Amino acid sequence: MKPVSGSTFFIRALWDDEAKVYVSESDIKGLHIEAATLEEFESVIFEHARELIFDNHIKPNLGRQTLESYFSEKLFPGIIWQRPDGAPAPV
Repeated sequence: MKPVSGSTFFIRALWDDEAKVYVSESDIKGLHIEAATLEEFESVIFEHARELIFDNHIKPNLGRQTLESYFSEKLFPGIIWQRPDGAPAPV
């Protein structure tokens, strides 16, 4: 079985001044975000990132292995969400 591409994935929001939206930079296959606000951006992360990691990074490597045996060998990958410099965290 091929290892998952690292145990931690990252998501970064970058401001596209021409389009006036935040766009994502990420190593999660299939995650492409464009959002007018950071709150909308985070909403997409919380709704889709875990599922995309499972579908595109874990599931293809399972083969005949069960989820139980897979997770007994590895911890579930973490997600590092990096807000743009100077962007306040929501309260």
